Amino acid sequence: MEINEAMFKTKVDNIFIQLYSAITLGNLEEVRHFLSTNLYEKIKKEIENLESNSVIQIYDEINVKDTKILRKEEKEDTFIVVVEIISRYMDYQIDKATGKIVSGTDERRVEKLNILTFEKKKNAISKGLIIRCPSCGASMNVNKDGKCDYCGSIFPQENYDFVLVSMETKEL
Repeated sequence: MEINEAMFKTKVDNIFIQLYSAITLGNLEEVRHFLSTNLYEKIKKEIENLESNSVIQIYDEINVKDTKILRKEEKEDTFIVVVEIISRYMDYQIDKATGKIVSGTDERRVEKLNILTFEKKKNAISKGLIIRCPSCGASMNVNKDGKCDYCGSIFPQENYDFVLVSMETKEL
């Protein structure tokens, strides 16, 4: 499996920041196409749990300090790339009604170690230069939100490229 490591790390950094921003907004729709179905459902449940407790998770001033590809694997039907990201951001929760902090702090950034696992099907279809909606055939900007502007279909990224299948985070 050959990948352009610099481009892949840039893509991973972008997905990471977009995901954390989406969690803060409480809406995964703009990053859904970058996530496996299982990971999407898991994070969606976490957001729903926060919502039911009237709490908003805030990730503020997010940046990626360092990104390393730890390993590349080839399984029977998938390629796997495991990436380590060292990130820095403010991590706190606020009460939805009052806006007051209920956990964490907005006074300092925390540094965290994140292990992200991406998978790509071996039989993935080449996207080509112009990405078309699989439902209606319209041109799509997959990096924007993966949603067709015309019919609303979500681009099935897992059939074309790497998707994030798991993520572990530890405080440094």
